[in-house]
Amino acid sequence: MGRGRLVTLAAVTTAVVLVLAGAGTYWVLRTEGSPRQAAADFLAAWQKNDFPAMRRLSAGAPADLATPYTQMNTALGVTAVQARPGAVRSGSPRKVPFTAGLTLRSGGTWTYQGELTLTDKGRRWRVAWTPAAVHPRLTPGRQLALSASWPARGHILAADGSRIDGPGVSGSVQQLAGLLGPATDADARRLGPPYKKGDQVGHGGLQQERERQLAGVPGVAIRLVGGGGPAQDIGRIAGRSGTEVRTSLDPKVQSAAAKAITSQKKPAALVALRPSTGEILAAANQPGGFSRALLGRYPPGSTFKVVTSAALLSAGLRPSDRVTCTKTATIGGRSFRNFEGEEFGALDFLTAFAHSCNTVFATETTRRLKAAQLVKTARDFGFGLPLTPGVPAARGAFPQPKDEAEFAAASFGQGRVLASPLNMAAVAAAVKDGTWRPPMLVTGGPRPAGRPLDATVTAGLRPMMAAVVSKGTAKDAGLPAGTAGKTGTAEFGGGAKPPTHAWFIGYRGDLAFAVIIEAGGTGGSAAAPLAATFLRAL
Repeated sequence: MGRGRLVTLAAVTTAVVLVLAGAGTYWVLRTEGSPRQAAADFLAAWQKNDFPAMRRLSAGAPADLATPYTQMNTALGVTAVQARPGAVRSGSPRKVPFTAGLTLRSGGTWTYQGELTLTDKGRRWRVAWTPAAVHPRLTPGRQLALSASWPARGHILAADGSRIDGPGVSGSVQQLAGLLGPATDADARRLGPPYKKGDQVGHGGLQQERERQLAGVPGVAIRLVGGGGPAQDIGRIAGRSGTEVRTSLDPKVQSAAAKAITSQKKPAALVALRPSTGEILAAANQPGGFSRALLGRYPPGSTFKVVTSAALLSAGLRPSDRVTCTKTATIGGRSFRNFEGEEFGALDFLTAFAHSCNTVFATETTRRLKAAQLVKTARDFGFGLPLTPGVPAARGAFPQPKDEAEFAAASFGQGRVLASPLNMAAVAAAVKDGTWRPPMLVTGGPRPAGRPLDATVTAGLRPMMAAVVSKGTAKDAGLPAGTAGKTGTAEFGGGAKPPTHAWFIGYRGDLAFAVIIEAGGTGGSAAAPLAATFLRAL
């Protein structure tokens, strides 16, 4: 090979080596990622409040990088962050614009534009962090704050459109509606921004349960404060007036209920429902201070025999079948008796129900039913199910009986069985309508599904409840024609002769109700006449 060719080959080889060496240097020294990807990763971590990740993705971030973000979240009531990067801006240093949308607990979303500066540190693109990474106008020592202006508050209305949240309403209605008053520190913490101590908020009843609907969305100003400078508005969100809450309360029925129980010297409550819908028409308490109608939990006594009868009828016992009402019955080693030692001998099941014979229910229940059957039937009538009428309400309880003796006691509403007047009014309504419906006070929203009852069972229960009024324990109560019901005399406390709550539940037309008088004596002599006063007023 000639000398010229050797020189040329050497030169080419040297050039290739230099090129490759240069390429190798590029791959070793190249910055990882891209400015936009680094910004996108930082913003994604912000959306998750992943502050450790935000620090790792930053350069120059302080150890307390989380502080300005958490301060903003707390002060503004931020519930969610959406942050999206834009296109990288040319020039040096590299900058990536972003759009931040902060959803506020008070309502609405505050959206603003910001910008992240990117820097090459350790051959990796990172956010050159300053307070401007939170908001472009945020500087050291400054903080974000929120100022609210509350709109007109919505009203709480009865079914006829009249207000039930103003002056002059009865104490029982006030318990349902609640009151307005200055927010305490605890209220402000519970509700979160923009609420602060002293703002008008609901206390109890629908005013509290529907606070956000009634209060509406305040107009808010987002401000920069502190740092020795004047406050500056940097954003606003328009408010929205509160909306009304309409209830099913019927003023006429409520007035009749209240007048019926005001004469009682002992604590009492009366609840009325519309069986075809489950709507609460009235809830009255005497005295005020506690909603016995919705929150009281009492042994239901013999009013629970409606539920037990449903289970027995389902198991094949007919209203016309013969049973025996003995003076006492011993079951599971425990002796059961009828009220005041009554004894009716052989009679049909309908008449035993009308006279409220405990020994028939104790013996027939333990002979014909498994405990699980009665538990299921109780659930079909709402026991154990949460009640959400729009204000707090207690659920009925029918625990699995521990033994045969407790099973017998539970059959007539004693033992560990508990119910509120609202629970028991819903039981009476279910018999009338053929479907157990969750009681509802607030209207206009979706209705929870009811639980249809066996048509054969309700067909048997209706004449049995009518017989209580025509020839049974409520025949002398003066109830209007067409009323069907069940009395209850529920023992509580201890002693050889424990005190008793007086109950009466029933229906007439498309109206179902429950009455209780605490320590009031017997259902037939105390509660049923009070129900008669209520019905006659209508």
